[in-house]
Amino acid sequence: MPDEIIDVWLQQPNELFLSQPWFEPVLRWTKAPTVAPTVSMTLDAMDQAGVRFGLLSAWYTPCGPLITNDEVADIVSAHPGRFGGIASVDLADPVRAVREIRRCVRDLGFVGVRALPWVWNLPPNDRRFYPVYVACVEEDVPFCTQVGHTGPLRPSEPGRPIPYLDEVLLDFPELVVVGGHVGYPWVNEVLSLADKYPNFHLDTSAYAVHRLPGEIVEFMRGRGRTRVLFGSNYPMLTPGTCLKRLADLGLGAEATELYLGGNARRVFSLPV
Repeated sequence: MPDEIIDVWLQQPNELFLSQPWFEPVLRWTKAPTVAPTVSMTLDAMDQAGVRFGLLSAWYTPCGPLITNDEVADIVSAHPGRFGGIASVDLADPVRAVREIRRCVRDLGFVGVRALPWVWNLPPNDRRFYPVYVACVEEDVPFCTQVGHTGPLRPSEPGRPIPYLDEVLLDFPELVVVGGHVGYPWVNEVLSLADKYPNFHLDTSAYAVHRLPGEIVEFMRGRGRTRVLFGSNYPMLTPGTCLKRLADLGLGAEATELYLGGNARRVFSLPV
């Protein structure tokens, strides 16, 4: 196992986050804890899997923030060698959203922005996302999102890659996009976008690696070795659970290093 593992999708949840009723099926499937872990517990889970650095995500919903950017910033500030920040903003307030992205990147040192289509029940080509994309390009940080079906009790259609994300990538050729959660059941659509757009990447969060679709594994072994990043979606899954059967993928040394850390360092311009 390489000693330079970077997890690109973590949450440090609070009780408000875990109490959302639409998380019930995810908590049931993954047997994740319903009590918020401490930061020390999160670091322990990372250490057990050899994860040296993780990207912590804030969460903003139509009802307000579940995990604020400042909560994330406080944890990053307390553990600068272990965490980086991923911002989240209110899509319904575009001017404030752009200002918040600038604050998070310029003042707090965040390295990306995440907005999930299912949270807003909006496909990513909706006009309310577009100011966020412009801000990400101007601040030179990736836009992180989810592709594929929705585990929580929300509609899955906004996560379908084509035509929604396809149109975004056409409209914003400079935008770096990281699509999390693999894209099932539209895996072939996801891979077609990765083949078409050099700025589109995937992360394998929410999947134990031995459960990845075969098409994704084949992509990681070959033409997509520079395009897939490791993520866990902690605390729904721990990094250790995700990586337990990594050897089964048969990636080889170079592809394994890129998947576990090299691609994340490049895509997020990480100094670690």
